[in-house]
Amino acid sequence: MLLNKSTITIGLFSAVLSCMASASSPEGVWKTIDDATGEAKSYVTITADNGTFSGTVSKILDPAKEDSICSKCKGERKDQKIVGMTILWGMKQQGDKYDDGNVIDPESGKIYSGHMKLLADGNTLEVRGYIGFSLIGRSQTWERVQQ
Repeated sequence: MLLNKSTITIGLFSAVLSCMASASSPEGVWKTIDDATGEAKSYVTITADNGTFSGTVSKILDPAKEDSICSKCKGERKDQKIVGMTILWGMKQQGDKYDDGNVIDPESGKIYSGHMKLLADGNTLEVRGYIGFSLIGRSQTWERVQQ
């Protein structure tokens, strides 16, 4: 089968648009970077459902901790395995950031209000958990995992 230049051009253009679309959304797999140590800790898979984003731990990078449970969590997350746990939920796009969500720290079991912002490169996500006003809290920078 012979392919002409316009068929190849359309195929390449479609591939580029597909990559651009995924880079402009927080959907995908992200490597979490600990804000205190700078070490990569886990992979979180972010998905969207009717415009609301949530993130689930899909892998813990330290083999010694991959079976960890959330012993300090309360409610439905109490003693749940961290792999498979939804740690980020309720994020809705508001302009250039995603807001009105929550983030849980599985090490402390604490739930924080949260927001996230996808940076211009499309491969860096700033995730912030806070109490009260967003001035009091912590931020992490997550890196997109290329699949």
